[in-house]
Formats: sequence, structure tokens, C-alpha cells
Amino acid sequence: MSKPIRKAVLPVAGLGTRFLPATKAVPKEMLTIVDRPIIQYVVDEARAAGIEHIVFVTGRNKTVIADHFDRAYELEETLKRRDKAEALKLLETLRPDAGSTSFTRQQEPLGLGHAIWCARDIIGPEPFAILLPDMIMKSDPGCLKQMVDVYNQSGGNVISVEAVPEDQTHKYGIVQVEGDMNAATFGITGMVEKPAPGTAPSNLYINGRYILQPEIFDLLATQDKGAGGEIQLTDAMLSLMSQQSFTGLRFTGKTYDCGSKAGFLSANISYALEDPALAAELLPLLQELVELPAAAE
Repeated sequence: MSKPIRKAVLPVAGLGTRFLPATKAVPKEMLTIVDRPIIQYVVDEARAAGIEHIVFVTGRNKTVIADHFDRAYELEETLKRRDKAEALKLLETLRPDAGSTSFTRQQEPLGLGHAIWCARDIIGPEPFAILLPDMIMKSDPGCLKQMVDVYNQSGGNVISVEAVPEDQTHKYGIVQVEGDMNAATFGITGMVEKPAPGTAPSNLYINGRYILQPEIFDLLATQDKGAGGEIQLTDAMLSLMSQQSFTGLRFTGKTYDCGSKAGFLSANISYALEDPALAAELLPLLQELVELPAAAE
């Protein structure tokens, strides 16, 4: 029987240069989607999948992430004195249980593979999940919960993928599929990072959710630097693929790449429209903005 997925790694050491100057002092993971930071959505997805312990791989100027998931005594006392019971309950609901989070540093920007390797001693000899914090996945059940269900049946390693237009495959890590690529799950036999146009083995890209076996750490420890002079997780997974099975889950929910400005703004609009009161205010404003170009003509 496969060991359960209890732990998850969230690599949050990135500099967020695409959002400068906003991210000069504020981590990109703490930029807000409506009323909560991006990282909160990702942590909520992990917890909903049964994750018991989350490891944040951080960098300098990221201490506010730890503060967000800690108690804020002054704020809580102020809310109590002002009888803000609803706000106080919300903070309590979002706060992880004591001892269920760990923080470790990636001192140098050596790539995603290196960031994951930094969590090796906290994860230990058990399978674990990876959630890239730029990606917010909207579905019910959540993406990672779907992956855990697949893992409980197949074991091995599980990767979430989704379709991208053929002319966009050169922008992503693309998988090679064994079997029916239109099925809900299938075997993965290869991966190509940003293939040249016209050479991609499929149109399915890796969208930021992984379940990996602990042997990946040994491979990352000796992994040569790859593209961009960084230690690439994809290279280590290709090595692991020669020893263990990889299963692809075709994710059919909605993915928002909040590492891009367009994806970040799309997520804000989408989640805002889910709130009836906020949608009532926002829709007329959006309609007005959409009609402006036509009016100008």
C-alpha cells in the first residue's frame, strides 16, 4: 500500500520581478485576490486535499508570509474589544494548526529543483505534494484532492496537466503521453521543457501541481544545472521516470496564472463575481469599461 500524502512543499522564494514595483517590499504571493493573498488560496487547496504539514521554501524579505499564517495578538484583541466576532472567526478559520507549517530558506536563486531540495529534511522519506504558488486552481473538488485520489489508486508519481493551444506549447513544460491523452488519467513517458515550435509531443502542459516520491531528493542533490543555469525539477523527474511510474491527471477546472498580470487580474475579477454583493457593484463598472472603446469610435 502506498504511503499517504501528508506533506506539501510551496516554493515561495521567487523575486516577483514581473510585478515590480509592487513586489519590491511585498512578496508576490501576498498580492491579494479580492480580500485574501494568493498564497492563501493555494494553502486552502492543500488543506482541502488532506495535507497535514506545509513546508514553505522562502527567501529574503518573505517573513510576512510566516506572519500571515501566525497569530496576530494585537489585531485579535482589538477585534474582540470591538465585538468583531465575524472577522475574528475568519482569522481563526484561516490560521493553520500549531506545528503544521515549517519555513526554510533558499539562500540562492538556483531554480525550482533546488528550492524543492531545500525541503528534503523536513519532508523526509515519504511522498509529498508540490504546489506552485503562482497558480490558483478553481475546481470542486480541488486539483490536489483529485490528484491524491488518483495517487491512492495508482501510487507512484502524479502530475496535473491541461491542454494549451498547439501554437503555445513552446512556452511550457509539455508531457509525452502513453495511451489516450483525452482520458482523465494516463501514463506519462517523457517531458520536454519549452519545446521548439512544431516539436511538442502533445499539447498538455504541466500546470504547477505534483505528487512525487522522496527519491527525487537524491536525484536533485546530484542534478547538473540545466536551462537558465538552474537546477531544473523537470530534469530530475525525467531521471526518476526511468525508475518509477508517472501518471498524468487531466485537470478540467480553471487555472489562473497569477505570475502574469493578465492572469492575476482575471483571478480578481472571477472571484469577485462569485460574491453576489460585490458582483452587483462590479458588473456595471465592467460593462462601462467594455463599452468605452465602442463609444470612442
